[in-house]
Amino acid sequence: MRIWSDPTKRRWIAWTALAAAFALVSVHRLSTAVLAEQLTVAFDTTGAELGTLHASFFYIYAAMQLPAGVIADRIGSRRVVTLGTAGMSVGALALGVADSYAIAFIARALIGLGASLIFIATLRFCANWFRPTEFARMSGLTIAAAGFGGILATTPLAILVAATDWRTTLFGLGIGGFALAGLAFVFVRDSPAGAGLPEIDGVPKAENPSLSAVVDNTLAVLRERETWLVGLVMFCGTGLNLTVFGLWGVPYVVQTYGVSVTTASTYTLLGSAGMLVGPPLIGWLSDRTEGRLGLLVLSQLAYAATFGLLAVTGKPPLPVVGAAFFATGFLAGGYALGYTIVKESHVSGASGVATGAVNTLAFLGAALFPTLMGLILDAYLTGETIGGAQVYSTTGYRVAFVLATAASVIALLATFALYRTAQGNQ
Repeated sequence: MRIWSDPTKRRWIAWTALAAAFALVSVHRLSTAVLAEQLTVAFDTTGAELGTLHASFFYIYAAMQLPAGVIADRIGSRRVVTLGTAGMSVGALALGVADSYAIAFIARALIGLGASLIFIATLRFCANWFRPTEFARMSGLTIAAAGFGGILATTPLAILVAATDWRTTLFGLGIGGFALAGLAFVFVRDSPAGAGLPEIDGVPKAENPSLSAVVDNTLAVLRERETWLVGLVMFCGTGLNLTVFGLWGVPYVVQTYGVSVTTASTYTLLGSAGMLVGPPLIGWLSDRTEGRLGLLVLSQLAYAATFGLLAVTGKPPLPVVGAAFFATGFLAGGYALGYTIVKESHVSGASGVATGAVNTLAFLGAALFPTLMGLILDAYLTGETIGGAQVYSTTGYRVAFVLATAASVIALLATFALYRTAQGNQ
C-alpha cells in the first residue's frame, strides 16, 4: 500500500498516533478545572492545597523535560512515547482510587511523570521526519493536538463526569491511555530508515548521539543566553495558560457569574479552541516568512494586553471573557515559536535536549502559578461555599489576573531582549 511505503505519507500516520497521546496529556493536565469542586470535597482542600494538587503533575513534568530530551535523543520517540503513555495511564488509575490527599498528590505526580516524555519525543520525531522549513508548522500542529485535548477536558469531560462520577472517568482515561500506548508502539518508527524507507529530501539525517555528545550538547544549550530568554517567555505563557484553563478558569466563571460548571467549562473550551487554531497558523506564517522573533514580540504584546483587560475589568461581560480566553489560547502559537528558535540554533542531534531545556522552564511556570494564584485567592475568601467548595471574591480573581499580567509583561521584555540580540548579531 503506497501510503505505508511512501515516507512523506507514512509520517502522518505515525504523527497522528503521537498527537493522540499528547492530546490525552492535555486532558489530564487541564482536567482539574472541571474536577475542582469534586476534588475539593473529596480531599477537603483549601485553594492553595487544590492548586498544589493540580501542580503536582507539573512539578515532575518540569523536572523531567531536560532528561526527556536526553532520553528521546538517545533511545528514540517510539519507545519513549509508548512507555510514557503507559506510565501516565497507571497514574490515572491510581488517582481514580485515591482515598487521601497524599495518595492523590502522588498519583497525579505519576501522571505527570509519564506525560513528561511525550511532547519532547514528538518534536524529536518531527525533526527526523520533516524538513527544517516545516518544523514550526509541525510544532504548532502538535500544540494544536493539545488544544484538541483541552477541548475534551472542558464541556465533554464535565458532561461525562456528571453522567458517571470523577473516579469512573479517570478509570476510563487510564484504559484509553493503554490503548494509545499500543498504537504508538505499532505505528511509530524513529526515522524513515528505522521504518525501512528511503530518507526524505531536505530532512537532516537522524542521529543517535553518544552519551558524551549528549552531555556536550546539553552544556552548550544551557550556556546560551537565548535558551534562558526563550525559557522565560515560555515559563510565563505556558504556566499561565495551563493555570487558567487547567484550574482557576472554571471556578472564576462559576463564582463570578453564577453559572454551572458545565456552562463555565465552555468558556475554558474557547481557550483550548484558540490553541487548536493559533499555533498551526502562527507556525505556518513563521515558516513562510521566517520572521520568528517579530511574530513572537507581537503575539506576546497582545497576550499581555489580554490579561491586562481581565485584571482591569474583573467582571466584564461573559462574551468578553470568552474572547479573552480564546485569544490567550490562540497566542500560544507565539511563544511556541521558542521551540523552533532554540532548535534552529543547534545540530539536529541536539534537538531533543534544546527543546527539553526550554520546556523545563515552561512547565516550571505551570508548577508554580497554580499555587501562587491559590494563595492570592485564599486571601479573598467570601466565607460562602458552592457544592462544598470555597467561594472567592471578584477582587481576588482580579488580583490573580494582575499577577498574570505582570508575568506577561516580564515575558514581553524577554522577547524584546531576544529581538535586540538577534538584530545585533546581523
